[in-house]
Amino acid sequence: MIKDNPKRILFIGYNFTPELTGIGKYSGEMMHWLAKKGYECTVLTSYPYYPYWKIQEPYRNHRFWFKKEVTHFKTGGKLKVIRCPMYVPNKPSGAKRMILDTSFSMSAFLVGIPLLFSKKYSKVITIAPSFQFGLLGVLYKKIKGAKHIHHVQDMQIEAAQDLGMIKSSKLLKTLYGIEKYIYQNTDIISSISDGMIERIERKADKPISFFPNWTETKNFYPIEDTSKLKEEFGFKSTDYIVLYSGGIGEKQGLDAILTSAKNLVAHQRLQFIICGTGPYKKVLEQKAESMNLKNVHFMPLQPKECFNKFLNIADLHLVIQKEKASDLVMPSKLTTILAVGGLSLITANPNSSLHRVVSRHNMGILVAPENQEALDTGILIGLEELDNQDIKKAARDYAEQYLAIDTIMDNFTKKITA
Repeated sequence: MIKDNPKRILFIGYNFTPELTGIGKYSGEMMHWLAKKGYECTVLTSYPYYPYWKIQEPYRNHRFWFKKEVTHFKTGGKLKVIRCPMYVPNKPSGAKRMILDTSFSMSAFLVGIPLLFSKKYSKVITIAPSFQFGLLGVLYKKIKGAKHIHHVQDMQIEAAQDLGMIKSSKLLKTLYGIEKYIYQNTDIISSISDGMIERIERKADKPISFFPNWTETKNFYPIEDTSKLKEEFGFKSTDYIVLYSGGIGEKQGLDAILTSAKNLVAHQRLQFIICGTGPYKKVLEQKAESMNLKNVHFMPLQPKECFNKFLNIADLHLVIQKEKASDLVMPSKLTTILAVGGLSLITANPNSSLHRVVSRHNMGILVAPENQEALDTGILIGLEELDNQDIKKAARDYAEQYLAIDTIMDNFTKKITA
């Protein structure tokens, strides 16, 4: 009898390297980490599109067909990436995102058929969103007898319901029914925050594993003298820089940053940076221009090689979320901010797990979400209390103790191989 090879892993998810932000960053780093440890990994993914919402170079000419990439590691590990075509809307909406998810599911299903008749993978990992990719994991589990791990990065259905993107009660009932079937037929379900775990456990009626997002504490770290860094990026050494860095979408409430810039214009040292890309960026730029905001600067996503320097120029980092989303998603941008020992201004509901963990470890300034006065006041607190060394130290300490990739991935591999 041929024994299973515990180091053969199949991964299914449409966000992957070389995406620099969001879920793709973590999925890519996870599978590269496993391959470097000697695992034989096959990844079914799509072409990089996030957060630009269009396929990126040099992949655009291949986007209508499948593409295979193979990397071998000195440890004997191998990473085979099969990129699948899918529909990517320029202006995402609830309906268009469902088409995006379904198009990838169909594409990955087609390329996955031959895998059902080849050497078995002992484990199959699916990433939500989209939650429906879990069906592909369940299918492989039932046919090949593999262990299925379903990792929830974002509670997609709840978020769509809370934000009004899906309003049909019949459609919601159907989606929750599919999700429940996936949960019932999955060996291990994991998620990234206490609040999400609590909500998933109520639906799945089984224990959920904690598998948090990590940060690269070796590549992202505090730099003590930031005055020269600010000048490198075109600012005065005396400027007080308030930074938002991440995806720019309509649902994130980033208009509040522009309002704060207008309300606080008398504080001449304050300079606001909105860094990143997304479908709502042009709208924000037009609004800033119409408001004649000279203290707001829009910048593109920064290359990874200078990202540590860039994060260190910020005196205050904005982590803004809608009120209903603050218990569903642990912001991926926050982990890197903690690694550089940054001072964060975080909007979070007092009952949310995000609020609890930040408050417990004293690693940020917390204000009420969707409250303009609270946001303005929080920015002024950061400006006037220039020391804030205790908060910055607590942020870095938390990153080193809880968010180092080796610690988290070691625990993860022990869990899935148990």
